[in-house]
This record gives sequence, structure tokens and C-alpha cells, in this order.
Amino acid sequence: MATQNQRNAESVEQVTQAAPSIRLLFSALLLVMLLAALDQTIVSTALPTIVGELGGLEKLSWVVTAYMLSSTIVVPLYGKFGDLFGRKRVLQIAIVLFLLGSALCGLAQNMTELILMRALQGLGGGGLMVISMAAVADVIPPADRGRYQGLFGGVFGLATVVGPLIGGFLVQHFSWRWIFYINLPLGLFALVVIGAVFQPHVAKIRREIDYLGAIYLAVALTCIILFTSEGGTVMAWDSGQLWCILAFGLVCLGGFIYEERLAIEPIIPLALFRQRTFVLSCLIGFIIGMALLGSVTFLPLYLQVVKGSTPSQAGMQLLPLMGCLLTTSIISGRIISKVGKYRLFPIIGTFLALVAMLLLGMRLTNATPLHMLYAYIALLGAGLGLVMQVLVLAAQNSVEPQQVGVATSSTTLFRSIGSSVGVAVFGAVFTHSLQSGLMASIPDGTQLPRAMSAASIHQLPEAIRTDYLEAFGGAIHQVYQIAACVMAVAFLLSLFMKNYPLRKR
Repeated sequence: MATQNQRNAESVEQVTQAAPSIRLLFSALLLVMLLAALDQTIVSTALPTIVGELGGLEKLSWVVTAYMLSSTIVVPLYGKFGDLFGRKRVLQIAIVLFLLGSALCGLAQNMTELILMRALQGLGGGGLMVISMAAVADVIPPADRGRYQGLFGGVFGLATVVGPLIGGFLVQHFSWRWIFYINLPLGLFALVVIGAVFQPHVAKIRREIDYLGAIYLAVALTCIILFTSEGGTVMAWDSGQLWCILAFGLVCLGGFIYEERLAIEPIIPLALFRQRTFVLSCLIGFIIGMALLGSVTFLPLYLQVVKGSTPSQAGMQLLPLMGCLLTTSIISGRIISKVGKYRLFPIIGTFLALVAMLLLGMRLTNATPLHMLYAYIALLGAGLGLVMQVLVLAAQNSVEPQQVGVATSSTTLFRSIGSSVGVAVFGAVFTHSLQSGLMASIPDGTQLPRAMSAASIHQLPEAIRTDYLEAFGGAIHQVYQIAACVMAVAFLLSLFMKNYPLRKR
């Protein structure tokens, strides 16, 4: 008995001593996640300035697409490599790639160099998001992991809004190159801390790598992301080349599935898709990705065009959404750690998000006061915060410990693809609805500015401006009504989730 008591005392002492290290490590992982998430959005406000200095207007969209594309295709690879070689080493490599890409982006002298370096930066950025979430699983058991994972969801959502604000501030007061240089001191700090205090409990496993499966998956994801990002912008939706890209991607996806059935060590084991919780987490994550990016994309547009807000004001006016997302993400994580159950949170979260989308789709008009808009988006943020990181926790808890990296990367991958698809689908719906409304309300022969910015819209004659804003409001309604239908599917899927006991180890 004395020996057992002595062991318990030693265990308590070890946990007490490890707590500061875990807090320091977790702070570094949050910083890593923040850097990766910020770089998806921070460039947007700087694009006009970058084009003014480097030229290459025809390549402008690729500054964003290159990062999104490369960061998405490496997500499942990083998850698998982390399981095989240890997450500490893989995370350090990802940080180095990200910092190298950031430094070279800041030194770029033309648009082609910037695009290539953004792709290099994305190769590291994709690993930062996946491995930082999976690394928590190496040091925190699922029963206590909820409160930690909740912060990741809040940071990811917060970065979606503050990215353009930070980008605009740096461009206005310093240079667009500081958008990339600012990553260097923060990333180096995270690299040092992770090297010093990250001691994963999972043993490294050296096995054969499925290179053919990796190639199939990379090509398939590349084609799908190109289809969603280029469709309706660079290439028309009826372009034969665009649909050939999608067809080739689907063929490669079929090749990937076939290869995974034969591979000794598959990138994404197909057996995972026989587990209900894992599949539901991926599908709901896909829809949440669509909803988050869709809402954040069109709300600033509404605020600038209809309410006359400046870009910085529009970003600040989204703080109710992000504040509630961060708050409910943290609170739900703490409750899950205390009660050990998670099923109720995706149900409540998707229901609240569904109600918010319905309110935005039916009640949001050009005359809606701002305080009502704040209430709607706060409700949306509360719902998204309740579900985002719970899905990662549920997926991690449903698989064997040696597959935690794959489970994390898969849920992240589906959310990333959902974001790309959401921007493309909602963008196409908005454009079509706006054009239809303009054709029905504005007389034939009326000359509209080619680039319909918020400033140019407000300079239109009053009668035409009123008609334009009515058509704009109708297009916003249609976007959020379709988003509500999509969120209803997520709510129905969440009803099929089951509670599985959170592991104590």
C-alpha cells in the first residue's frame, strides 16, 4: 500500500511539474495555428498594393490560390507523416518551410516569384494547422482535450476576420512585405519552444510510405481546388477546359481510392470510413467550412455596399461573430472535459447556425439596423463555435492512437475543401442572382461601371443606385437561404452522432 501511495504521489508531482511546460507548449501551438490561418486571409487587402509595385494583374488571383492549393494538398500527407515519423520532427519541418516561404515572399521582385514562394509557404502552412492540432493528442488525453481543442477553433475563426485588418494596417503603415516578415520572429519563437518542451508520448513507427497514393491524392485535390477557385473568375462555368480539370481530378480520386485498398500503409485508411463518428465529423466539417467562409465572404460586402462602411469598419463590425465563436468554442471545450460527453454540442451548434442563416436569409434587408445584424451574426458565431473543434475531438477519439494524425488531417481536409467549394458555389449563386436582378430592374442601355466597388456604386444616380441595392439585397438573401439549406443537412447529420467514452490516456 505504501508503495502504491508513493507511486501516486510521484505521478501527481510529475503532472504538476509538467503543467507549466504543457501551457507553454500549447501557447506555441496556438501561435503556429494562428500564423497558418492568418496567411489564408491576410494577403487580401494588400493585393492592390502588391500589383501596383510588382505588376502582373492577370496573375493576381494566384497569390491567394497558390497558398490555398499547396496547403490543402499536403494536409493528409502531414497527418500520415506525423503518425509515422513523430509529430515533433514533422511539425518542426513544417515551421521551417513556412518561415522560409515567408522570408522569400517578402523578398519577391515580381509576381511569378511571389506566387512560387506562396506555394512554398503553403507547403509548410498546411502542416502547421494539422500537426498543431494532432500534437495536442500526444500530450493531452481525450478526456481533458476538449478545453484545449476549443481554443484552436476560436483562433481559426478569429484569424478569418482579423487577417484582412492586420494586412490593411501593415500595408498602410509599413509595407506589404511586412505581411510576410511578421511571421519570422513569431515562428522562430514557436520553433524554439516546441523544440524545448514538446515531448510526445507516441512512439515513432517506420513503415513503407504510399507514394503512389500521395501522388493520386495531390493531383485530385489540385484539380478540385482549381475547379472551385478558377470557376466563374478566371474561366467561365461553361468552359470545357474547366470541366476537363474536374473530370481529371475525379479520375485521380478514383485511382487514389483503388490504391488505398492495396497499399500496405495507406495515406488515409479506407477502414476509417466505416466508423460512423469519423464519417459524420468529416461531412459536418465540410459543411461548416462552407458556412464559415460563405458568411465571412459576403457580410463585409453587405456592410460596405449597403451600410457604407469602410473595409476596416466592416472587419470590426464582424467582431460579434468572432467573439461569440471564440467564447462558445472555449466554453464547450471546458464542459466536454468536465462531463466527458460531446454529442449534444454539434446538435445545438448546427441548430443555432441554421437559425442564424434563416434570419440572415429572410430578415436581412437594406434597411435592417446594425444592431439586428450583430445579433444574427453573434448567433451564427455561437453555433459555429460549439461544433468546429468538437468534430476534431470526436474524430480523434474514435480511432486508434496511432491513427490520430490521419483522423485530424482528414477532418481538416474536408473543412478546407468545404471552404473552397463554399466560396465557389455561393459566389456563383450571388453573381447569377445579382445579374438577374439587375436585368429585371435596370433599364436596357444603362451603363454600369465595369468594376462595381462600394465607392462606384454609391456614385451611381439615385434611381439606379436604389435598383442596384435592391438587386444586391436579393442576391444576399438567396445566398443565405441556400446556406440555410446546407446547414440543415449538417443538423440532420449531427443527430446521428453517438457519444463514445473519452479515453483517459
